[in-house]
Amino acid sequence: MTAETGVDRAHGATRATFVEPALSDEALLIRFGNGDPSAATELTRRLAPRVLSLATRVLGNRAEAEDVTQEAMLRLWKIAPDWRNGEARVSTWLYRVGMNLCIDHKRRVRGGHVDLDAIPEPPDPAAGAAEVLQEGARRDALQDALMTLPERQRQAVVLRHIEELTNPEIAGVMEISVEAVESLTARGKRALAAALAGRREELGYQDG
Repeated sequence: MTAETGVDRAHGATRATFVEPALSDEALLIRFGNGDPSAATELTRRLAPRVLSLATRVLGNRAEAEDVTQEAMLRLWKIAPDWRNGEARVSTWLYRVGMNLCIDHKRRVRGGHVDLDAIPEPPDPAAGAAEVLQEGARRDALQDALMTLPERQRQAVVLRHIEELTNPEIAGVMEISVEAVESLTARGKRALAAALAGRREELGYQDG
C-alpha cells in the first residue's frame, strides 16, 4: 500500500491519504476463486478485449472470435479455484487457451516493402472522412494479408507484432521454443511485406 501526503486546506493540517495499488491479474483470479464476483468483472474488462483481438486476427471472423473469447473466459472461471499464484501468468494462460480454441475451430471448419511496424494505430476520432477510410483500408489489407499466411506463422506474427508479446511469452503460448518463434515471426513478416508491397501507393504509404 502506498501513501500520498495531502494538505487539509481548511485546517492547515497535513494528512496522509492511502491509495491501494491495482491488483495483478493473478491476485484478481484468486479473489474470484474465493468468491469475489467483482474480481471477474475487472478481469473481463482487462483480458477479454485482448483475447478477442487475438482471435479476430487469427480467425478473420468477428462472430467466431467472440465465441472463442467467451469460451476462453469460461474456462478461466472454471480453473480459478485451483489457481496457484506464481505458477504462471493469467494472460499467458488465457492467450494459450484462446489460441488452442482458434486452432480447434479451424480444424472443425476445414473437416515494395511494408513493415508491420508501419501499420498505423487506430484512427483519431477527429480525423477526416478520407483519413478514416484510408486507415480502414490499411487494417483490412493487413487482415487479408494475415489470412494468406500459414497458420503457425499467422499466430506468431499476431502475438508478436499486434498483441506485442515477447518471444518467450509467445513460446509459452504456442508451446514451442524461442528459436522457433523467431523463425516463424521472421518468415511471417517477410511474407506479409511481400503481400502488401504492391499496395503501398493505394494504402498511402510513402517510400523513403
